[in-house]
Amino acid sequence: MRKIACIGEAMIELSFPAGRRSQANVGFSGDALNTAVYLKRAIGSQAEVAFISALGCDQFSAQMVAFIEREGVWVDKIKRIPERLPGLYAIMTNTDGERSFTYWRENSAARMMFEQQDFSALDGFDTLYFSGITLAILPKVTRQAFLERARALRQKKGVTVIFDSNYRPGLWESEAEARVWVEAAWRITDIALPSLDDEMALFRDAGLNGVSARLKSYGIKQGAIKNGAAGPTSIADIGQKPDYPQARTVVDTTAAGDSFNGAFIAALAGGQGLQDALTLAHKCAARVVGISGVFEEV
Repeated sequence: MRKIACIGEAMIELSFPAGRRSQANVGFSGDALNTAVYLKRAIGSQAEVAFISALGCDQFSAQMVAFIEREGVWVDKIKRIPERLPGLYAIMTNTDGERSFTYWRENSAARMMFEQQDFSALDGFDTLYFSGITLAILPKVTRQAFLERARALRQKKGVTVIFDSNYRPGLWESEAEARVWVEAAWRITDIALPSLDDEMALFRDAGLNGVSARLKSYGIKQGAIKNGAAGPTSIADIGQKPDYPQARTVVDTTAAGDSFNGAFIAALAGGQGLQDALTLAHKCAARVVGISGVFEEV
């Protein structure tokens, strides 16, 4: 059975829906975690999905692990660090569904997920998924070693590497630094799942054609360039783009890209063709933006 690992940070989420500023909903989120949950929901028993991260030994961490496990995602690769806590963020949503964030993650346990350069958690998987946020939270030395291990697993074990640049300027020391590390990740990527606006912001590409050309120059042949309501475009053929169904209503755009990623990976892993994968993933994201919060009820 196929084994897929999603690598990143899980955080406590305080969400304040539009028009309600004094009372928050408490949940759990994080881009790689969101992708893992939607991937497992979509792929079901066709593959095993694991979440690789680090959490504390506090009550919130225990509740988070229980939530992840209830979703059918493996939790045995989550390291527990007694002296650390999960990261925390607050999210406010306006009437158009757009979000603003405030983070408290400097001492997040996830920053220590590969403490002492121990990457044994990556062994045994067919596919590794991570994002630019995953890279940004790791110490530089660990970041470099992580990419080297992913490259070695890809070359020697045939592991498929999937990457979403998910550029968040506040997590990086500078735009130039982010560009160096994201480009290094693209050069070991098999399936690319970037957002158009992230790539244009970071690399100053001239629109969709520029982003596609640069990704292809790294040797990437497969993936999707996400573009919100306009729908995704295949990296392999940017000239072919069907009419995608639109979201009936936009309540909250949180996790739209993450849910797209999960559904897209599931479709490909389940044997769907590229265009079907694009359509299914877009439909999933369109449903997610119609709800308040990260996860649809199932």
